[in-house]
Amino acid sequence: MHFPRMAIEAESPEELGYDRLTFNLTESSLRDRSIGDLGVDLSSLVLCYTDHRGHPGLRDLVARRAGPGFAADDVLLTAGAAAALFTLAVTLLERGDHMIVLRPNYATNIDTPRILGCEVDALDLKFEDGFQIDLDRLAAKVRPTTRLISLTQPHNPTGVSFPEQALRAIVAMAERVGAHVLIDETYRDMSFIPRTPIGASLGERVVSVASLSKSYGVPGIRLGWALSRDAGLMQRLLSAKEQIGICGSVVDEAIGHAVYAGADAWLETAGAGLREAFAGVKAWMQREPLLEWVEPTGGCVCFPRIRQGAGVDPARFYTALNEAGAYVGPGHWFEQPDSHFRLGYGWPTAEELAGGLEAISAALRA
Repeated sequence: MHFPRMAIEAESPEELGYDRLTFNLTESSLRDRSIGDLGVDLSSLVLCYTDHRGHPGLRDLVARRAGPGFAADDVLLTAGAAAALFTLAVTLLERGDHMIVLRPNYATNIDTPRILGCEVDALDLKFEDGFQIDLDRLAAKVRPTTRLISLTQPHNPTGVSFPEQALRAIVAMAERVGAHVLIDETYRDMSFIPRTPIGASLGERVVSVASLSKSYGVPGIRLGWALSRDAGLMQRLLSAKEQIGICGSVVDEAIGHAVYAGADAWLETAGAGLREAFAGVKAWMQREPLLEWVEPTGGCVCFPRIRQGAGVDPARFYTALNEAGAYVGPGHWFEQPDSHFRLGYGWPTAEELAGGLEAISAALRA
């Protein structure tokens, strides 16, 4: 089985070198935190194998925050949301299966099923529709052989959110053909509007995936999870996890437990900074005539595009931007034209964000 490198990873800032970036607006998370920031003492931690499902205390916290009707056994901890997405794909899909995925999307949600030999049917979200899901177009794609419908909520890379009514309609479509619904909810804790119910609460064939990487600023500990009330599926996911790596890192899970135990206080503090950063981006977009966007309602990224007829050559734009030490995520990371780009506003400092936005405006005019 051949796994080609995803452009979003091959061209990532960690591959390019952080020392080369003055204004890093590619990151899709909040600012990275240190062990010192967390105040975690690991001196007495025994470096043993841990519970194969993951730290019981952390799984219990995830279940409690998910709401009534969930228990720790409905949670499987994984090495980041990326591992949860991969494990779900190899568990639910086989060669020749049909699956539907929103596009644009995080590359692994599209690439892994392709590599498995599935028929991947993309439902393209349109700028002109506010990147909302066209339920009629989606319903027309559902087949008896459909095994999975893959969503992100709030959506990556646009930051838009889908209404509860639409999510319930999609779950009903999937249930009619015996398919599962994957809802990647990594940005759920960064919503600017009232949140929809957690995806896994909408039906037993719905799987929610999330992580501590984005909203909690600790991507380095590689900790995410899958959440579902489908006991049979959770057992299959556990079996796949054991084949891949037996269990998680006892170090990562101990740190993750401490981080998630302080979720409420962290999200209140981080949320204030995120809203301030978003207000700055919104004000800049209002005075930047060469760009247009669908205003996000959650997350810490947006997906503006160069206005048609603006006379801007995308290739020259990226060259000028990178020469200024600024970096955004080009559209091809998400199988979209490079007139689009993902802009992350949760990771940079206020000064870096302001400087990066100025560099984008200057590059557009270069």
